[in-house]
Amino acid sequence: MNSRRVVITGLGLVTPIGIGAEAVWNALLEKRGGIKRITTFDPSRFASQVGGQIEGLVVTNYVPKAYRKNARVMARDIEIAVASAYCAAKDAGLKTKCLIERGEAEGPPNVDSTRFGANIGAGLICADLTELAGALSTAADAHGKFDIRKWGSEGMNNLTPLWLLKFLPNMLSCHVTIVHDAQAPSNTITCSEASSHLAIGEAFRTIARGAADICICGGAESKANPMGLMRQQLLGRLTASHNDEAQTACRPFDASRDGTVISEGGGLLILEELEHARKRGARIYAEVVGFGASTNTQSWSEPHPQGAGIALAVTKALADAGASADAVDLIGTFGSGIPAHDLSEARGLRSALGARASSVPALAIKGSVGNNGAGSGAIDAAVAALCLKHNTVPPALNVKTVDSDCGLKVVIDKPVDARINVAVTVAYALGGGQNAALVFKRLEA
Repeated sequence: MNSRRVVITGLGLVTPIGIGAEAVWNALLEKRGGIKRITTFDPSRFASQVGGQIEGLVVTNYVPKAYRKNARVMARDIEIAVASAYCAAKDAGLKTKCLIERGEAEGPPNVDSTRFGANIGAGLICADLTELAGALSTAADAHGKFDIRKWGSEGMNNLTPLWLLKFLPNMLSCHVTIVHDAQAPSNTITCSEASSHLAIGEAFRTIARGAADICICGGAESKANPMGLMRQQLLGRLTASHNDEAQTACRPFDASRDGTVISEGGGLLILEELEHARKRGARIYAEVVGFGASTNTQSWSEPHPQGAGIALAVTKALADAGASADAVDLIGTFGSGIPAHDLSEARGLRSALGARASSVPALAIKGSVGNNGAGSGAIDAAVAALCLKHNTVPPALNVKTVDSDCGLKVVIDKPVDARINVAVTVAYALGGGQNAALVFKRLEA
């Protein structure tokens, strides 16, 4: 058990169904989906033409005026992280450098910058094709094929000097920590869809061992671009059956599911040492009491048929929390809508939780927001914390008949009221490898 207790005091969500924790929560309760036909580029030559897109995100609305020029070197993933950080800090009632300089909080800061850390998950940031086109055209041989030697000698010279700064995964943390003046330990986790959970877990450990009092943590990613769509399609993860009815495309754990959808989004949580939070009168959503992680060694491209890695991560998280499977009141699933992955996840949960897996409510939100990549886990974790706060579980969109082979009690049709004291939330990388689980608990004195 950890000697320093850690609580969640702020939630910042940027998703296709809304910006801000309250907007996202209300959209989930009302079964409003964010999956539509892709409009940011022409998807007509792809088999899957639908996805989640964030509307109305202007990153300069979330940074101080003096920092706005830096938006020129922010890829979409970075913009999502910066907006999420602003929402999280404001939700937590923090007086950070950003909020003070924007005139939204009166100084002095109520957080010691040297005790304010960051752990942010990032994905494979996709380059803008229009920025690459000119450089690539000069790297073609006489037959129009890409020549790696010409790319090194001529093509790269056509990229702007700061081009790379838009696409380094650590730039999410860099911009967030600079804007909010977070000077304590900072880290970037790049483990695909498991990134956010691993980042939150690392932040939990950072505070518990006394290296920081507050951490901003989670993840963000945008797959809503041609490169992101192409990669996911080539990997065979996407549904191509619902281009004419986009809202119904992603169906986690449903008997008729046939793939996931690309999306963009992310979330950052404010974790805080309990006494530090109490001293400043912070609102507390839940206590973080356990973290577990594991690695699949069977395959990088296919899930373990029995979900062994997921089971191990959940078992470790519960042991870390000092809790039994019987204590779990809510399961926050990853639920991508990919048949084999959903089945593997369900089997792993049943292995770790036993009969509890089929008797307590299971949360599944990908039908509403799609696969947000490295940001998925943070959104899932934040919604699980909101479930604890409200004692309510929102319904899964597009799930009519839960696959009997999965055997989970996925909440469908309408929100379910339930007294939730302990929640387990899981995430895993679709590309194999990492699995992670977190345990949240209703705060006890």
